[in-house]
Amino acid sequence: MTSIEIGLWVTGGLLVMVVLGMRVAFAAALAGLAGLIWIFWSKKGYDPEEFGWALTVAVKTAGQVPHGKVASQALSLIPTFILIGYLAYYAGLTRALFEAAKRWIAWVPGGLAVSTVFATAGFAAVSGASVATAAVFARIAIPEMLKVGYDKRFAAGVVAAGGTLASLIPPSAILVIYAIIVEQDVGRLLLAGFIPGMFSALVYALLIIGLALTIKGFGPPVGGFTWRERLVSLPPALPIVAVVVIIIFFVYNPFGGDSWGTPTEGGAIGAFIVFLMALWRGMRLRELKDALVETAKLSIMIFTIIWGVLIYVRFLGFADLPSAFSDWLTALPYSPMLILICILLAYAVLGMFMDAIGMLLLTLPVVYPAVMALNGGMFVSAEEAAFGMSGPMCAVWFGILVVKMAEFCLITPPIGLNCFVVAGVRPELSVQDVFRGVTPFFVADAVTIALLVAFPGIVLWLPSLA
Repeated sequence: MTSIEIGLWVTGGLLVMVVLGMRVAFAAALAGLAGLIWIFWSKKGYDPEEFGWALTVAVKTAGQVPHGKVASQALSLIPTFILIGYLAYYAGLTRALFEAAKRWIAWVPGGLAVSTVFATAGFAAVSGASVATAAVFARIAIPEMLKVGYDKRFAAGVVAAGGTLASLIPPSAILVIYAIIVEQDVGRLLLAGFIPGMFSALVYALLIIGLALTIKGFGPPVGGFTWRERLVSLPPALPIVAVVVIIIFFVYNPFGGDSWGTPTEGGAIGAFIVFLMALWRGMRLRELKDALVETAKLSIMIFTIIWGVLIYVRFLGFADLPSAFSDWLTALPYSPMLILICILLAYAVLGMFMDAIGMLLLTLPVVYPAVMALNGGMFVSAEEAAFGMSGPMCAVWFGILVVKMAEFCLITPPIGLNCFVVAGVRPELSVQDVFRGVTPFFVADAVTIALLVAFPGIVLWLPSLA
């Protein structure tokens, strides 16, 4: 049996384990270790006396992965970004952000839902975790929408969909993971996520306004705020704006010249600023402890997935499966753009059964080299050439598309994690209620993805300036 065949059998076994309900981290680690043993033993002709040698070498090879790959400065961004979000929540900054959005935007049709979308976008700019964003605004925004007569399912859907914006808007944990897996610049990817993230929020808002205009009694506007009340609401929300500006300035110096620091340094300074603001606003020791514990829990979950999947990725390298898949894909008699669309559709299906981070970690080592091999035939228009769509810029564009698909998967049944989080926070809602509520946002996400594919400049304009 060839190494490619071994790779296919092990990958099939991994998918079976995931479908049966095993955690992605443990399924990937088990599949990777078993695959390494199989590969090494096959090189010895399956001699029973050599099985112990194959087992020893496989365990040593797998054991080098957790420290060798995870001891990366870029990965330190993940707990830092998550900490910013939890500190902002316990400091009361999220409620201040929602209140400001409500006073300035709630007068439009569907105003409270639109305010929720833009408030989640603002919170996403200081929190790299979609789950945390959904959990926070399920507590804050849903009661407000229910008071003015919103359907409880749609209110829940707004929060679940709005929470996905944290996947794109920097700082984003998933973008950091993508950058590390494909070995691309973290700062450039974080920059690239800003405009598509805000664009996604705008599409959500237009969808809500359209529904409010066409369906009677849907999302009544909320008015009555004076200009003084609106202006007074801005200062409490300014710390979040300050953190966003600091992180962007550290990634990209808008005044020209070298950047002021690395994204890691920007994230650390942002966390320190939010910490000081939280103390100033009276955050107690217990709340600080809760923020640190929640940050540790979520960070450990993400790192555990990374450890397990990287063992499987190490096996894929020995099996040479990425190169074989790339050769097969580039030999197909179809246009590269059609192949890309099929890949994105495959992500939509796969996301129904896997969490976003695990899905990206498992697929990128195979899919990314194939997409890069298609690069020459895919980018031919004058607009794309203007952004230097080759190599790193192609990787940035594809990364944003894949992460947007990961956003989509956070609200698709039956594994849409954000929907489960919202239902868990609000006992009066069932998971089925939330899934029904997010249905209109599937259309909005499909439109956004289509526009990002058709017009790469939406993604690449900002990083092209860096």
